[in-house]
Amino acid sequence: MRLSRSSRLPRGGLLAAAVLSISAAAPAAGAVAAPRAMHESHPITDGSGKHLELNGTAEMLTRASTGTRVIQLTRGGYKQIGSAWSTERVDLKRSFETSFTAFLHHDRPGADGIAFLAQGHGPRALGGWGGGLGYRGIRKSVAVEFDTFQNSTDPSSNHLAVVLGGNPDRHHKTADAAIPLYGKPFAARISYDAGHERLRVYVRGLYKQARSQLMLDEKVDVAHWAGVSEGWLGFTGATGDRVSHQDIYDWTVDAPKA
Repeated sequence: MRLSRSSRLPRGGLLAAAVLSISAAAPAAGAVAAPRAMHESHPITDGSGKHLELNGTAEMLTRASTGTRVIQLTRGGYKQIGSAWSTERVDLKRSFETSFTAFLHHDRPGADGIAFLAQGHGPRALGGWGGGLGYRGIRKSVAVEFDTFQNSTDPSSNHLAVVLGGNPDRHHKTADAAIPLYGKPFAARISYDAGHERLRVYVRGLYKQARSQLMLDEKVDVAHWAGVSEGWLGFTGATGDRVSHQDIYDWTVDAPKA
């Protein structure tokens, strides 16, 4: 995958990417399901959106062959840390869903992995390198790890985890991934049902007839752990003594506006 580098925007700058398309939910009369946003979501490759902030080593690249816009959290160097956050806050007391494609690649074995977070610190949040996966120390958060390196507290070098409170050494729940998280692109979907406080994580390989597989289904009060009712969604990634390129693309968010 050949990528061309866009000029780096200043901190707090706006990127040409539509991350969020947000409107108020309009539940049907008599509905009993948890409220959700009723609108179209847009991938980050769409148009001239302005709702993303990059920190650390994170940058926006363009895939030369297709023009796809890619967030590269780490660039294949040692002890790198990157984060990318939507600058539009979302209502964490209501249901939301996000989907994205990730491609973690470079050396073998590669490290350390990425995480998707709902957090209450703000769009400049950035945590620790290595096994910290870029979110260690982001205490007001719920993280979903896609971990490609086995540190001492990890179950394997190919696992997912839900982590509360910004401490990747203490997993709320883990699951060995049903597909390789490193070396091949994969699709992920994360769904939060606020009415039942259920966080569900699905993964799918990008090959013909691949099926989405439910990997985690946990009871979590996202707003409580984020410390705010209106918070930020995004990604972190890190390397340590082993490295990788850690790319996110086709990111969509379906969430009620804060």
